[in-house]
Amino acid sequence: MKGEEIIRAVTWHDALEGLKVFVIGLAIAAVVWFLVGLFLKARHRGESSRRVLGKLVFWIGAIIALLAALTVIFPSINPVDVLGGLGVVSIAAGIAFQTVLGNMFAGIVILSRDQFRVGDQVKVEDNGGTITAIHLSSTTIRRFDGQLVIVPNTVMHSSQIIVQTGFETTRATVPVAISTSADLERARTVAEETMRGLDLVLNDPQPRGLYTTVGVEDVTLELIFWSGSTRLEAREATDAVITAVMQAFAREEIPLSTSPFSDLLSRSSEPAKTARTQANGEAPPPSKIAGAKKPKRR
Repeated sequence: MKGEEIIRAVTWHDALEGLKVFVIGLAIAAVVWFLVGLFLKARHRGESSRRVLGKLVFWIGAIIALLAALTVIFPSINPVDVLGGLGVVSIAAGIAFQTVLGNMFAGIVILSRDQFRVGDQVKVEDNGGTITAIHLSSTTIRRFDGQLVIVPNTVMHSSQIIVQTGFETTRATVPVAISTSADLERARTVAEETMRGLDLVLNDPQPRGLYTTVGVEDVTLELIFWSGSTRLEAREATDAVITAVMQAFAREEIPLSTSPFSDLLSRSSEPAKTARTQANGEAPPPSKIAGAKKPKRR
């Protein structure tokens, strides 16, 4: 009966006043949304951050406007009681949707920090790719193999994230085993001059060649260079460095380290050659026949 009495007590004047309050509240929320967008743009925040945080501010303002309109339409309703009821509902919703709310709060933190944006190439746990969208509860990543991965924002917030495109340039290192019989200083000079002449390798900082480890028959020369930060740019630069430096070493007759597995590979191919010889009807050499004995010298 009390609810029916409250409804009957509502007049057209109160309803119009409440509607006026609600519309004014929405207009104020829209203005605040616009101002928040301008503020975040002036702070050089990403588009996703401006869009999501602006909408969040607008919806908070819209809820406040709705509560204010209800208090005008129904004067007997105490705003404190309304807020208390919303508090109980919020607690119940928090318990029921703990994971969802956790992802949403993590999304707010991620968008507020703006440490990575749409278009950045990142690595999250075992997933590496390009960020395609940042939502309030999840982040979508298009992996380098073309698959789409949806990562909850709690994972994005709590995991270690490598942002490959966080800066415009990235460094790469290619180790090369140089023979100890080579002129090491000349090998370094040839490698550095070759890298400086490549378009995909940046000259600031200058590419370097540094000797790092010494083996029994070789010395490791690390080719250190900078390139564009995207995965494709880094891989193309690495490919260009390896190809050009190897060609330069061959042209300048700089000996590389002999692989310790070369003799092993040649020996492992001998049984296959013997099998092909037998298949063609040819007799294998006496030393390859099982149980054959070497002839004694007279």
